[in-house]
Amino acid sequence: MSAPSTLSTFVARDGDNVAIQDWPLDQGRALRGVVILVHGLGEHAGRYEHVAHHLNDWGFAVRGYDQYGHGESGGPRGGLPSDNRLLDDLADIVDSTRSRMQPASPLILLGHSMGGLVAARFVSLELRPVQGLVLSSPALDPGLSPLQKLLLAVVPRIAPNLRVGNGLNVDLISHDPAVVKAYQNDRLVHDRVSGRLARFIADNGPATVATAPRWHVPTLLMYAGADRLVNPAGSRAFEALAPKQCVSTQCFESLYHEIFNELDAGPVFAALQHWLDAHF
Repeated sequence: MSAPSTLSTFVARDGDNVAIQDWPLDQGRALRGVVILVHGLGEHAGRYEHVAHHLNDWGFAVRGYDQYGHGESGGPRGGLPSDNRLLDDLADIVDSTRSRMQPASPLILLGHSMGGLVAARFVSLELRPVQGLVLSSPALDPGLSPLQKLLLAVVPRIAPNLRVGNGLNVDLISHDPAVVKAYQNDRLVHDRVSGRLARFIADNGPATVATAPRWHVPTLLMYAGADRLVNPAGSRAFEALAPKQCVSTQCFESLYHEIFNELDAGPVFAALQHWLDAHF
């Protein structure tokens, strides 16, 4: 069981507002840990309410936040004012969350797609200690064509704040038509991406994969074999390089990108619960 979620605002280092959504446990329940949700490109933390409820049922409090330029947070949609802004915001959220936790409670990051990249890069750079990491279809390989790579080498230098359509085919997020329709009708979802944000994704995916041999934070990597929005080759490359005793991997061959929102998401939640039970 879980208590009703609460909404609040966190003020970032530059004064922009960051929207926070907390899913606490009912009073009196034993806390196994806290999970911070890091959402993907164009979406927002509220889309993970069903994930938060599962985590609550398993004894974890959950905190989600809307990344810069997303959801209810400040900034132009899909914008990025500086290269490290998303990492800085996550560091501040971790610090704020830690200040409210018992010192012995584990803190776990759960990131999807671009949020998976942000969370994984955060861990690879050791910006703050965390006790666990869950990656859902992380954007470790954007699957760019040679022309797209050329454009990314040029556009962010001359027009880093230029925002264009992100090219996401909404029909490929899930096999569930209800999920697709809800995404299309969600007022907090957008389809913008700036040159600087696109460059952040393109550069930090391979940079994170390169650190996989030195990985030491317990990690669950789950990705979709039929993903056509993020290249699953990035997850496979990370899996091949990472220490097996530290990184557990599961590929769901027939699923689309949003594995928690698929018609048959049961095995995904079961894998997550099994990993959490084994580690926390």
